[in-house]
Amino acid sequence: MKRIAVLTSGGDAPGMNAAIRAVVRKALYEGMEVFGINYGYAGLVAGDIRQLHHNDVGDMISRGGTFLYSARYPEFATEEGQLKGIEQLKKFGIEGLVVIGGDGSYRGALALTKHGYPTIGLPGTIDNDIPGTDFCIGFDTAINTVLDSLDKIRDTATSHVRTFIVEVMGRNAGDIALWAGVSGGAEQIIIPEKEFDMAEVATKITEGREKGKKHTIIVLAEGVMNGNKFAEELYKFGDYHARVTVLGHVQRGGSPTARDRVLASQFGARAVDYLKEGKGGLCLGIVNNEIIASDIIDTLEKGSHRPNVALYKLNQEISN
Repeated sequence: MKRIAVLTSGGDAPGMNAAIRAVVRKALYEGMEVFGINYGYAGLVAGDIRQLHHNDVGDMISRGGTFLYSARYPEFATEEGQLKGIEQLKKFGIEGLVVIGGDGSYRGALALTKHGYPTIGLPGTIDNDIPGTDFCIGFDTAINTVLDSLDKIRDTATSHVRTFIVEVMGRNAGDIALWAGVSGGAEQIIIPEKEFDMAEVATKITEGREKGKKHTIIVLAEGVMNGNKFAEELYKFGDYHARVTVLGHVQRGGSPTARDRVLASQFGARAVDYLKEGKGGLCLGIVNNEIIASDIIDTLEKGSHRPNVALYKLNQEISN
């Protein structure tokens, strides 16, 4: 291939710009032309496509978000939308596409693959819920953002002997809650993948206070329920001086960590290698600290996200 393109889609994630940078710089190094598609699949169908040069990605490695922008475009789920996108790619002479994003973005890449268009998917989502990889671009930055908040919340929780319920993002996956909760020393972690008993939650708070604990921090994944609802249910078992903190979209922003920058750079460069060889229909991942490529159809249709059960068990054993 001599001419490729890159787009970002769905929710933004720190490190997306680093991945775009790697795609652009690696493609130019290999003597290829590279184009950027603005606003994800919506921009693809609209033909909002521009050629990218070396200087276009200068200083992008440290910036959060995505300078190619992103947008929701449910119409791309239809065959009509997909064929319009392919028509635009052919119009610009683009022979292969790199898609950076989460589950919805991967579904779009899967559709293009089924139409015979060479596409490589890079996992970019703070939710860390993409099958075929241990970690996604943006996840490490997000959990460090949450960790910083947990450390600050603990100070005020201790000062007032309170229970803090901290609601974090993640859609239907509990990875942000799990990793941030363990690293932040949370007393309890509530995730969608594990059932919980509110009576047991209340009992653990009481037991902690009887042992002299001055605070309780509960990290709640949004896929379970919202923080205020959780607090209402908890109050049915007693007054635990609970306060709710919803961290929200602050988790998506910020300069990416070194880990996310390196991972994004590795993914972006490897994607170009595959497209240069004429290969598509793949999604990249990191498994056991090794960059791998998997068939995108098999990965999405047969794979599923799996929580780290060992981490969940660890927190139960050491939190109190």
